[in-house]
Amino acid sequence: MKRIFLFLTVLVLPLQTFAQSLRYKTSTGHIWFTSVSPLETIEAHNRQVIALLDKGSGALAFKVVMKSFEFKKAAMQDHFNAQYLHTDKYPNATFDGKLTDPAAVNYSKDGTYNVEVSGKLTIHGVTKEIKEKGTVSISGKTLTTKSTFTINLDDYNVSIPSNYVNNISKTITINVDCSPVQQ
Repeated sequence: MKRIFLFLTVLVLPLQTFAQSLRYKTSTGHIWFTSVSPLETIEAHNRQVIALLDKGSGALAFKVVMKSFEFKKAAMQDHFNAQYLHTDKYPNATFDGKLTDPAAVNYSKDGTYNVEVSGKLTIHGVTKEIKEKGTVSISGKTLTTKSTFTINLDDYNVSIPSNYVNNISKTITINVDCSPVQQ
């Protein structure tokens, strides 16, 4: 019996260590968005983004608590939460996808690797398939994922009240900059 336990311990521990070393995770990622309209440029930042990357499979996931976006003006933040994104009803935005070519990133060599990510982006209770370009940068044990892409608010059923149509663009630029740490 002791031999079986010892054999299983010798077999399982390296597998657990190996499996854990394949994942990178952060809860302090940074996502911000910009709306550029004829009357106003609006920008909001969120530094409480949860991001997970599995370097073996290329799986990539983000979770954003919508109320954590910070605006320069408190009124903008209130309108964002109550009138546009209805964050009491839809508290999170998520992305669940993967690198389309996980082998394109050499995790053992420092550098910046161009990647393409495809998956499902959910905002305001609406899920859409997206495919976007980005980078994965390796520097020592630090991994950073970055992307910039544009979405149409109409695609996610985000309505702009008629009195604000000149203040808010119908297309929003989203920037992602996350530095997950290896688990």
